[in-house]
Amino acid sequence: MYIFPGGHSACPTVKGSLPLPKFVRFPRMLACLLATLCPSLPALAQDGDPSSDALAVSAVTSELISPLARHVLIGEITAPETVQASFRVGGRLTEVLVQTGDKVERGAVLARIEKVQQEQELRAAEAQLSAAEAEFAAAKAQSQRQDELFERGATTRSDRDSASDRYAAAVAMQSQAQASLDQAREALDDTVLTAPADATVTDRFGEPGQVVGAAQQVLELAVGPGYEAKFEVPETVLTAGQKAPNTVTLSPIDRPTATVTGRVKEISPLVDPARGTVEVTVTLDDPVPGLSYGDAVRGATSWRDDPQIVLPWSAIASGPDGATVWIVSPDDNSVTERPITIESYTEHQIMIAEGLSPGETVVTRGAQLLYPGRLVRIVEPSE
Repeated sequence: MYIFPGGHSACPTVKGSLPLPKFVRFPRMLACLLATLCPSLPALAQDGDPSSDALAVSAVTSELISPLARHVLIGEITAPETVQASFRVGGRLTEVLVQTGDKVERGAVLARIEKVQQEQELRAAEAQLSAAEAEFAAAKAQSQRQDELFERGATTRSDRDSASDRYAAAVAMQSQAQASLDQAREALDDTVLTAPADATVTDRFGEPGQVVGAAQQVLELAVGPGYEAKFEVPETVLTAGQKAPNTVTLSPIDRPTATVTGRVKEISPLVDPARGTVEVTVTLDDPVPGLSYGDAVRGATSWRDDPQIVLPWSAIASGPDGATVWIVSPDDNSVTERPITIESYTEHQIMIAEGLSPGETVVTRGAQLLYPGRLVRIVEPSE
């Protein structure tokens, strides 16, 4: 029999009564023992509450924010205006007198091709002109003499007309010979390639000994002042609906602290099918001292996108049909899995296009242990 503190029995016997038989006393003792344990039963029931099995997870509340988009690309310094320097006639290159990066003045000799054939044609044209001039002089003298004789009646009209015809033919022959000589001289001049204006050599496509055709590019020249930078930008960046700014911060690769501001001049309408990029041209407002054509530069730009829901990578789970997230119900803290559509992503964040609304609670840690309807309790990441 259980004795309370102070010596009182939990189940005292009736005063003056006889002791109860054992088969009666034992159930009564058991009932008394259960009565003493009754105060602890509510606590046991409380420990068995299903809410005590809730999984501890971390979560965030979805909200619309304007993420900062930043892109850094490598480009090349180019000239706003370039000229393809080529010979007007074909031949074998004998000299290329400039290198990439050289600055040249207008009229400076850049390259030469073989001129043996042109020199021969020039000598032949000079000889032809000499013969034509001699014939012209003789025909002119004869025509004048026949005119004088005809006036005195000392010759016939037929002889005078023949002399006049000879003179006219000599004039035409002389003109043709002079034109041939001019053409031969021009062809000889065309064996020398000169700079059309003050320029900088930006590329070289021919070497001595190489046979080039007429109008085949030998050199590329940058004419006029100013610098531009060309970048190959991924098509996805330009078609993602982002409102990119018109300015770009540029710096030489070897001098990252020497920055200059550039303005977007042109975005090519064509996409490179092999690389999936679009050429973007940026004009430099004030070039960095020491910058040269062909130098590699780093271009950086950043902007705020339109407000959208942004989640950390840890919030994304994989479902049978793609990306999903786990949503915590505000009523009973149970979770449901919901598919989402991802619009874009960065190194640390994912931008959501569809599937979420502002104000919903999304699990970010512990999602691998979840199943639909499971109860969770939200804790801080440090807990």
